[in-house]
Amino acid sequence: METRANAAPPDTSTPRRRATVVGAGIAGLAAALRLYQQGWEVVVLERSPTRRSSGYLVNLHGPGYAAAERLGLLPALTSRDIGFFTSVLVHADGREKFRIPAAVAEAAVGNRALSVFRGDLESALYDAVAGCADIRFATTVQAVAQTPGEVVVTLGDGTSLRTELLVGADGVHSRVRELVFGAEQEYFVDLGHMVGAFPLETVPEHVPEGAGTTFIGPGRTAAVMNLGPERSSAFFAYRCSDAKSELALGAAPALTRAFEDLGGGVADALRQLDSGAYFDSVGQIVMDRWHQGRVVLLGDAAWCVTVFAGYGAALALDGADRLGAASAAHGDDIPAALGAWETALRPEVLQRQALARKGMNRFAPPSRAHVWAGELMLRAIQLPGIRGLVRRSIQRANN
Repeated sequence: METRANAAPPDTSTPRRRATVVGAGIAGLAAALRLYQQGWEVVVLERSPTRRSSGYLVNLHGPGYAAAERLGLLPALTSRDIGFFTSVLVHADGREKFRIPAAVAEAAVGNRALSVFRGDLESALYDAVAGCADIRFATTVQAVAQTPGEVVVTLGDGTSLRTELLVGADGVHSRVRELVFGAEQEYFVDLGHMVGAFPLETVPEHVPEGAGTTFIGPGRTAAVMNLGPERSSAFFAYRCSDAKSELALGAAPALTRAFEDLGGGVADALRQLDSGAYFDSVGQIVMDRWHQGRVVLLGDAAWCVTVFAGYGAALALDGADRLGAASAAHGDDIPAALGAWETALRPEVLQRQALARKGMNRFAPPSRAHVWAGELMLRAIQLPGIRGLVRRSIQRANN
């Protein structure tokens, strides 16, 4: 197997152990890369027939940035970094309310931070993993059985894999979680919101170049970014009491119905909306335990902090990085490694989940009074003294 330039060479001091990762998203690919770097032989199983990508931004700072650095991803990600951009709050018809200059966010977050499209992060991870792991698309898991020494994974075509570690990183609707820990309804907590996101092929006319416009109204948010050709995107979030009906309706009809009264950049974006948009209900996975024997859940399959936390990708990278470190520290005692990993990571996850539940009011304010209060806070952070408080708060959250 070849070693990619941005993947650290594997630890060859001990015989190679076998790990199987289910899911080729951010969490799964990061786990595959980290385990390979620790000397594991890795197979990645992905149910989708092809690679998938989505158009919304993810932010990496604090532990997420540090994990990307340790994984060797910074050279690839730095070239794709969006950087900081001007945020423009707008009225429903697209008229500007006020601006938050890019320098305000930069001063608050610091220089150890990256903003990249989710698809770019997945591409960087895929490029790092493709030469050092066996990645199998269009492959499903039908059964999982454990003995004290291994896990037997039965695939959709009837064949099986024997592995010493099984990582379920297959998202909020995880098949591994269902097979090993129980049905999704036991762990899924519906937060009563829908989100949609998609890239824009045509640069939005009503959004200033190098900026993003955001409309925030009672029960909904719409954000459109104009970062040039193939770099522009739209994001939507709204309150919803019947997610099943919205999902049955589909992304284009549902998002159009929820936002068609808005003008400006939102109207530009809706004209480009098609069935390929990311569209799903918002919920968290809440579990008392993320591992059982030699099986462990990672990322959205285990905790799903949601987009309202703004930390899902960073936590997936950090969790994968810590998983590799724990496996190295505990050697062949996989259950002990998984237990230590979970004990160390769980407080961070619980904190981020709590922040997401509080953050729902920022994305979909309950009332107009909440909208006004949010705008007042956004205006206030531009003041030097308040800006310093925000920076220190972010630094505390990342330590």
